[in-house]
Amino acid sequence: MANKIIIVESPAKAKTIKEILKGEYDVLSSKGHVRDLPEKEFGVNIEKDFEPTFKIIYGKEKIVQELKKKAKNKQVLLGSDMDREGEAIAWHLADILGVANEKNRIIFNEITPQAIKNAVKEPRNIDMNKVHAQLARRILDRIVGYKISPLLWKMLKTSSSAGRVQSAALKIVCEREIQRHKFQPKKFWKVQGYIGSLKFYLTHIDGKKIDMQQIDEKLAKEIEKNVKVLKVIQIKTRKIQKKAPSPFITSTLQQEAANKLGFSVKKTMQIAQQLYEGIDTPKGHRAFITYMRTDSTRVSEIAKQKAIEFITDKFGKNYLGKKVRTEKAKQNVQDAHEAIRPVNIDLTPDQVEGDLGKDQYRLYKLIWERFMASQMADAIYEETTIQFQSDRYTFESKIERRIFDGFEIILKKDKEQEITIPSGEIRISKWQIEEDETKPPARYTEASMVRALEIRGIGRPSTYATIISTLLERKYVIKSSNQLIPTVMGFVVNHYLEKKFPEIVDLQFTAKMEEALDKIEQGQKDYKELLRDFYNDFSKYLDEAQQKWLSIDMNTNLECDCKSKYKLKVGRYGLYLLCENCSKTTSLALETPAVFYENTMYFTHQEKESIETVCPVCGGKLEQMSGRYGNYIKCQNCGKTYTGFARGKCPKCSAVVEKKISKNKRIFFKCTSDNCDFISWLEPSNETCPECSQRLYYKKYRSKEVLYCQNCKKTFQLKTKK
Repeated sequence: MANKIIIVESPAKAKTIKEILKGEYDVLSSKGHVRDLPEKEFGVNIEKDFEPTFKIIYGKEKIVQELKKKAKNKQVLLGSDMDREGEAIAWHLADILGVANEKNRIIFNEITPQAIKNAVKEPRNIDMNKVHAQLARRILDRIVGYKISPLLWKMLKTSSSAGRVQSAALKIVCEREIQRHKFQPKKFWKVQGYIGSLKFYLTHIDGKKIDMQQIDEKLAKEIEKNVKVLKVIQIKTRKIQKKAPSPFITSTLQQEAANKLGFSVKKTMQIAQQLYEGIDTPKGHRAFITYMRTDSTRVSEIAKQKAIEFITDKFGKNYLGKKVRTEKAKQNVQDAHEAIRPVNIDLTPDQVEGDLGKDQYRLYKLIWERFMASQMADAIYEETTIQFQSDRYTFESKIERRIFDGFEIILKKDKEQEITIPSGEIRISKWQIEEDETKPPARYTEASMVRALEIRGIGRPSTYATIISTLLERKYVIKSSNQLIPTVMGFVVNHYLEKKFPEIVDLQFTAKMEEALDKIEQGQKDYKELLRDFYNDFSKYLDEAQQKWLSIDMNTNLECDCKSKYKLKVGRYGLYLLCENCSKTTSLALETPAVFYENTMYFTHQEKESIETVCPVCGGKLEQMSGRYGNYIKCQNCGKTYTGFARGKCPKCSAVVEKKISKNKRIFFKCTSDNCDFISWLEPSNETCPECSQRLYYKKYRSKEVLYCQNCKKTFQLKTKK
């Protein structure tokens, strides 16, 4: 038995390292944190300068006992992740095992034989600056959560919470929804024409540049009627470079995986962690990528050289980048980290496809291609700008022709359509004149939310996924058609925090706190000083919030049967709607989309909607309702309630199909006819398969909804409504 042990935080990581070291070390797993602030107590003694109390996490007692037993009289090395959380795990383990003053911390950015063997040769002391930064964050979050959340519970009569960073993120989502609500669209006309496949557009009238939004219907129709022939008056050509991208950091990986693969931020990080820690393959247990929580685009010299060799061998020297693509390091970047890259460039996506699960392969391919592209030459294009004249009007067209593909040979950009550059006088093939209107700011997606947090300095690579997940889990935000939409609950919580704890939702304040935590990690600030400064201000807001209660009494846009508007109130069971004219009340689902503006809660849909389907039991009229546990459908005649209905009829008997929820919270579909046994996990449609004539079902495929044939296993595009 080995007389040396390595402790890491995950079994998969332990297995990969054990296979590398082949019996030299006993490699064990702590399965994450083993000690933390107590779950049911505050755990921070503010009077004793924020002294924390730590307890073994419930369920981890046996793991701690086993680690103590195996560590006795042995050299202990601690190989948890290299971020703040990993350093804190190592510190807690060192303290529990009685090895706190030893050089026992090993650091590695990738789980490869060379990286692990180098790490065990050079153990160092635990970085207490990193530990203090994690401890400061943990105590700050405990103060905010433990002190504010009970006030929210008392006010809203429901399980709600306030987090230091999640509250600032909630404000970002709410502010965008308010911008959308206030937005007034302006109509304008698009004027575009074609000469064959060459598109051109109006740019000047009487030599003056015109904004497309200035074009009204009269002008658009006049151009369409009178302009038949154009004369080429100028052709300009220039070369442009399209720069190779930088390698991935956490935020850009999350954004690209959301946009290209349809992954949630949480899913991306789960799969990236699997690829980093190691996966069982037919060729053994192996890791595939470097550490996935990073804000550095730095690349090791060894990885650069490997990339040079691969690119030269496969594509030629002219495809090599002049220098490695890295972005200028931000002030808070910890450049001991590297960018996210494959640990072995020679393991191309094609080679590992059979070794990885479908989603693991797709994410690995994204990372591999992005890294290789970052080391390659820029793509070069020839851009031709053509100006056309017809009386008062000047039109313009731009054509791009790729001269050298560079990095795009890896990213496989679509082939360009060959377009002939016109000269002289040309007859217009067709006009495309259509009315349009300006659009409101887009709602955040998970990808754009990560970008918004990153730009504002809120959160760090290790926290983006948790921030978004918390907003969704608390139902402050719902996800619909990939958009993050704030709910009535989210707006009420945001309103309360803005009134009572303005610093908590102040974006600049939250960003400054993140900067202060970075300074603690860099040894430039004392963590107790940060906690004291924060609590001095926070305690004043807390005292006032406890003494002066904020009641919820908001106007709404919802109309009662008596034609008066409902008010939003809080009762013993939480939020509800009250008509002050006729005293009628109605319950309200907390996840109902809404926007709060000028003391009025505007609901994006009426609480009662007419349903096209009639009640399967009595044939009565159905209406959409909203209750404590969410939206449901109720028959106005017999009172029977339903979760919902399928869009298609029963494939067996053509009766109405009900949408139901299993004990495991999974949606399924069941025929409402007592004489039919149809039941399905997939929602039936009214469409039939063009190949076998069997009924098609709705199914998610690559983050999009398609029609699926269970008989011939084929998918079909949904028909667009005209």
